Amino acid sequence: MSRKKIIIIAVAALVLVGGIVVFPKFNLYLKGRNTTTNASKKELYIKNELNLEALASLLEKEGLIDNREALIAVGEYKGLNEKNIALGKYVIEPGSSYRNLLNGFKKNASGNGNAEAEVAITFTNCKNLEDVALIVSGKTNLNQTDLLNFIKSDATLGKYGFTLEQFPAMFIPNTYNMYFDITAEQFINRMADEFKKFWTAERKSKLSAIGLKSQSEAVTLASIVYAEQNKVEEEWPIIAGLYLNRIKQGIKLQSDPTFKYCWGDKLDGVQRLLNVHRDIDCPFNTYKIKGLPPGPICIPPSEVVDAVLNRDNNNYIFMMAKPDYSGKHDFTVEYADHERLAAIYQKWLSNELKQN
Repeated sequence: MSRKKIIIIAVAALVLVGGIVVFPKFNLYLKGRNTTTNASKKELYIKNELNLEALASLLEKEGLIDNREALIAVGEYKGLNEKNIALGKYVIEPGSSYRNLLNGFKKNASGNGNAEAEVAITFTNCKNLEDVALIVSGKTNLNQTDLLNFIKSDATLGKYGFTLEQFPAMFIPNTYNMYFDITAEQFINRMADEFKKFWTAERKSKLSAIGLKSQSEAVTLASIVYAEQNKVEEEWPIIAGLYLNRIKQGIKLQSDPTFKYCWGDKLDGVQRLLNVHRDIDCPFNTYKIKGLPPGPICIPPSEVVDAVLNRDNNNYIFMMAKPDYSGKHDFTVEYADHERLAAIYQKWLSNELKQN
């Protein structure tokens, strides 16, 4: 065989081998360059463990891909399976390549998808732990009942040093960015971190100065202040000062929202609260108990907690709603003045109820 033929055969063999090795990779490269079909950004939620085929089905269902075979081929090359496809929220950019799309779903060292997006969780005006759990479960993959059970467990209460009644004090109302697939433990750890950030050395010093023993006591008082006044924030430090005066003098707080809290939602919408309502036996009823109740009656905004810590230095003992719709109060030191204002208010309220 001539040298020329040997060279030709060798080159042909190299081309054949190269084709066998290179062509599949080139073909895979081309498949990876396929792009998503969405014309605008689209949110995608992976809520349960998925294998590669199930992921492809989800992407098809959401109208994000039109070449299932290509996506699976690229995913198999990248070793994607139910163990490393991360749960979570994803924002799919229009025209994303299959290669980048699948890279984004792959679990990283932190346990999140490389392209996993956070969700914004806002909880304000929450009455109780059930409200918080409802909001969080609506924004994450957490189940409301499971989250509540975790919070109320002896292990969780013991770890953070709260009683069940005090636990709402750990939640600082705000907007927080978290991952969709956050666990109950991770969520509570985050809230504990936010609690520690809020309670700075300065706030702790003020807490001691106003005669309260713990952060939960400050939040409990703030919850009563907020339940009494959620319209006119200028009154917050005044009302806080009034209740602190009562505590210092050993006078029962006698706050209507506390006995109303004992009734759950049964008194919602009731304009005139009666003695029969006030007479309920309940550890939160400050007409029956002296001092603060065992925990907050709502989860107040942090600004109300600061109003308590920066209480108005007054001598007030009594407060009465003004006979109008301003939401404001009259504050007094003497009971006789309070009785006179109460009679005026009750007369005004009676007239208003008759007209309505």
